[in-house]
Amino acid sequence: MWVVLAGMFVTGEFALALRSGSMLFMPLHYRERLTIVNPHGDVGIVTLWSPVRVVRDHLVRLGVDLGEDSSRIAVIGTLYGEGLPEMLRNLLYNPQIRHLGLLGVDLGGSRESLTGFFARGLEKTLLLGRVTHRIVGTNHKLDDGVQPEDFLGRLCLVDLGKPGEKESDESIRSFFATLNPFESVTLPRREVAMPTFEVTRFPSDPRAHQIVADTPLLAWKEVIHRLYRFGHRVALSGKGERLELQNIKAVIREPVFESDAVLREHGFDPEQFMRYRKAILDPALPPDQHYGYGNRLRGHFGLSDQDALARVGEKLRQDPDSRHGFIALWDTGRDLLSEASGHPCLVSLFARRFEGVLTLTAQFRTHNALQAWLMNVHGLLSIQIFLAEASGLQPGALTVISHSISIDPGGGGLERARALYDFRNREWDAGDGFRQDPHGDFVISVDHEVGEIVVEHRFEGQRLHRYRGASAEVLERQLVRDCALSDIGHALYLGRELGRAEVSLKKGRRGKGG
Repeated sequence: MWVVLAGMFVTGEFALALRSGSMLFMPLHYRERLTIVNPHGDVGIVTLWSPVRVVRDHLVRLGVDLGEDSSRIAVIGTLYGEGLPEMLRNLLYNPQIRHLGLLGVDLGGSRESLTGFFARGLEKTLLLGRVTHRIVGTNHKLDDGVQPEDFLGRLCLVDLGKPGEKESDESIRSFFATLNPFESVTLPRREVAMPTFEVTRFPSDPRAHQIVADTPLLAWKEVIHRLYRFGHRVALSGKGERLELQNIKAVIREPVFESDAVLREHGFDPEQFMRYRKAILDPALPPDQHYGYGNRLRGHFGLSDQDALARVGEKLRQDPDSRHGFIALWDTGRDLLSEASGHPCLVSLFARRFEGVLTLTAQFRTHNALQAWLMNVHGLLSIQIFLAEASGLQPGALTVISHSISIDPGGGGLERARALYDFRNREWDAGDGFRQDPHGDFVISVDHEVGEIVVEHRFEGQRLHRYRGASAEVLERQLVRDCALSDIGHALYLGRELGRAEVSLKKGRRGKGG
């Protein structure tokens, strides 16, 4: 009896040896995603991002034996990148796999990661604040439970290229034609448990968080939520550990003073807030203090005949479109170039008439999120009211930019942040989930005559643009291209509606065809 194996003719005893001298391929992970060819085989084929069906059909066209009793190939599977830890553990548990062939298109660095693991190994790195490892020369994170040396002398990795390329076809034929004779397995199975990764923070761009809320209190809750969920743990010299984000921007659309009852409910002292609102407008330097915001705004820089706040109000009254309403509180000569103690956290203000109302933007060098942020906003609102009265304008939105904002986890800070985080989430879950997207609304319909989904972008009753496409995916690309949405919830909702519209469109097509 002769069995064809990649152009080689071998006797039936060889196929018998495959069965009698090997253990069965038994994957520990992703069993449902793997295509088992001959469970007694000693070759694994990794198709990377190429579909298994495409690679399998190509192997058949090249004459590679894929018989379930005779093939040297035990298993064929994809590797999109995130399945590498599971694949390595499958290989350790199945030591009969002696050859691993890479055959497929790589769209995400899987080929580089796999070859890099065996060629260069692992090095320590950080992932979300935790020590982990990565493949040397790549950014692919991997635990160290499996090491390249675990496969020394027992696994051969071969890059066979991409299906359909001439060089690849030659490599495939040569690979199978020159395989070493099948050997009985003497190594035991080895099972390595998958690691558990303790999440200390969730991934985000730590410099790109933006919050839009109606009131200071709602904005503050969102600030704490972002810091607790996404904050990086950093060690500050002399101050200990902090949870920190950079450049948080909070836009408060309708800034108002919270009531005393609301402040008490959230653990604040209303009397302290009242004193702060007054002090931030006082030009006198507070006793035994290195600086005061009111003093920096209205007296520190030697303006004896007028203060900066009054001057900004006067400029805006004379020219409402002026963009000179900028005040710096940071004194470079004292605060940076000298050894003086005490440095202001609030470093600048910018007042501007925009859309007919007075907006105020404040920048903080550093910000204590739990204790100071909300009280600072109340002080800023006092400044905005002062400027509004001086300029004759109505107050509008208040924007707070915090360059370094943090939570001190000590002294019960982390526990309070967690309580606020949970409370905010309960409020969110109990709500109706609807938030008006500042970018507008969308009306979706299906044009069965031309076979397209139609999306109309509307704002305050006016149609701004009409998108058309034969699928939800096409429309998704158009909407993303135009930055047509700004709210995550709105985007998810619109995605569901586009999916329903696509189903309706396809049903209409089938109806016409029937």
